[in-house]
Amino acid sequence: MASGSRHDAPIGIAGLGLVGNAIARRLEAAGFRTLGFDVREEARASFADAGGGVAASIAEVGAAAGTVVLAVFETRDVIEVVEGPDGLLSRGDVRTLIDCSTGTPSLLEALAARLAARGVAFVEAPLSGSSQQIAAGEATVLLGGADDAIARCRTVLDALSSRRIHVGGPGMGARAKLATNLVLGLNRAALAEGMVFAETLGIAPTTFLSLVLATPAHSVAAETKGRMMVEGDFAPQSRIRQHLKDVDLMLDGARGAGQRLPLSETHAALMRAAIAAGDGDLDNAAILRQLRRETLPPSPPPPNED
Repeated sequence: MASGSRHDAPIGIAGLGLVGNAIARRLEAAGFRTLGFDVREEARASFADAGGGVAASIAEVGAAAGTVVLAVFETRDVIEVVEGPDGLLSRGDVRTLIDCSTGTPSLLEALAARLAARGVAFVEAPLSGSSQQIAAGEATVLLGGADDAIARCRTVLDALSSRRIHVGGPGMGARAKLATNLVLGLNRAALAEGMVFAETLGIAPTTFLSLVLATPAHSVAAETKGRMMVEGDFAPQSRIRQHLKDVDLMLDGARGAGQRLPLSETHAALMRAAIAAGDGDLDNAAILRQLRRETLPPSPPPPNED
């Protein structure tokens, strides 16, 4: 199945984390069967509990599904999953690959060229939005790829989201995701820093969030992450360690072009410190915790009762 138009064959999903599960829910709601694989046993078990089909290996996914969605951590994982000795192309008849990860543009361009030589369509489709927004169909798909490759998987893309922007050829989806994620990540960090600053001025976090939402300081980040910051609820919809990976790609790309990204350098340092403090698997809103650690005075010691 090249485009997902026949619902009798499953859509493969490589990577069953937050994004992979959200994608599966969208596909299943549209009438597709899913067949997923993840190297983590607990991820496979959770996926099966939610009603998805689970393969014993990534090669088994490739043997059963003509279209596979990739939701792995980084481009090295994409290449291993696709071209590795026991990867998707090791056996089976995969004809279309849809990469929803945030990756390295130059490596994805090269991969797309190698796959085209084998008759396999490769479409970048990184999703701008949290896993919660992806599951609700509210994410924006940033497409990179040839027009004919995108047309081959239109029905699958329709299931993911009606919000789609075709940015250009292979590699351009990743470039678009990195550029927009730069703005999004700094927006979250600025909101968190403002909240910590407001606290030092005697403004309660709830009041500060109300102020932000009612003034030109308003942002989508404030809408989606502000309440999490106020309530201290950092159950992950996306993770700090994942965003640091993206910011490192931004910094690498900028260095290659002879550019500095001073705000992103500061942001990366904040996230590295947050990960060192044990917050790497918390939601990105938890950058608030690191800003409190770095900027608020330490709590006074308890009084000596002697």
